[in-house]
Amino acid sequence: MLLDDHFPPHLPTSLQGRFATRVPMDADVEPLAALLTADIRRHTPDGSAPVGPLRSRLVGPKSWSRRQVLVVPVGADGRASLDQAPVAWICLEDRASGRTNVQWAAAADAPDREALVASLLEWAAEVGGSFARHRGEETTSLNADANAVDEDRQRLLRENGFEMVRTWLHMRRPVGPDEATTTPQPREGVRVRRVHRHDSGLPVAQDVRTVHRMLEESFADHFNSYRESFPEFSQRLIEAPSEADWDHWWIAEVLREGADGTERWLPAGGLVAAPIPAGAPGTPTADGGTYLEYLGVHRSARGHGVAKALLRAAIRDAAERGRGFVDLEVDADSPTSADAIYASMGWEEFERTQSWHRDVPAHPSRLLEPAEG
Repeated sequence: MLLDDHFPPHLPTSLQGRFATRVPMDADVEPLAALLTADIRRHTPDGSAPVGPLRSRLVGPKSWSRRQVLVVPVGADGRASLDQAPVAWICLEDRASGRTNVQWAAAADAPDREALVASLLEWAAEVGGSFARHRGEETTSLNADANAVDEDRQRLLRENGFEMVRTWLHMRRPVGPDEATTTPQPREGVRVRRVHRHDSGLPVAQDVRTVHRMLEESFADHFNSYRESFPEFSQRLIEAPSEADWDHWWIAEVLREGADGTERWLPAGGLVAAPIPAGAPGTPTADGGTYLEYLGVHRSARGHGVAKALLRAAIRDAAERGRGFVDLEVDADSPTSADAIYASMGWEEFERTQSWHRDVPAHPSRLLEPAEG
């Protein structure tokens, strides 16, 4: 089994001989979840890293679009240990043309922690440059996140060449059982429907493509918008541990008159959502909820109540399922003032996160470099 990245990070001198890097294995999922949970709880006391989604990113289908390594103690054979918990992890996702997502964590008590993080983030620049080369791009933007109250992560990102470029509002709206029947219907000339599905339960291809087109064209003028091909879009959404929740996909349509005077329904927006598991009894998330992953209104249909119609469809659906809330994330500086729309419909901010970027250049293939010695 190949356990070493071909071009691994250069760990600090102080750690060489004591720690090494290797690629993840199945047995690493739960130890890494524990490391990530400890990292999350530095700013969110009741937060945790779900094992299922992490497994897909670490060793499942989602790992195929990622390059990642663990930092673990060296074993008796002088190689990276196969059975000791990691002290750090970094993962690079080839997200889209011009964009590379970076996830990382280092234990609070990791030896020479700051130098270790610096070595991992420098490796991220190396990997990002290789992603850019593969895509024929001159540069890529490394995208990392930090909670707004996590000053330690913010400092480490800043010290390693990242710049804070955006703030995101995480908003929650409680849902009452009565909203299954009292939620207003769309205004005249607008309708919302779920994607059509075959008898097998799988969606009709045309509807999946419609949702993709709505999202791509809706977000074209938004911050951090990168062109994502349809194959990338569809593959990414079905790489979850279970099949995508197709009954959480909606399409909004508007009635338009054609040149021949005939009226027809045309796509105007799309919404992709997912269920949120129930939290601990007595907490705001005890009844489970719905998370709005993507909501886009085509630029040609803005101002016609399409966004509210999609949001109300999700609220009504959550109430019908007995869920207690609907969560979403929005750009604090949205060009469409989406946060104001959400606030007017009952959403309230409960958390803030930040986007940190670092642009790195593409580089020639390291395989073409002359061998050492």
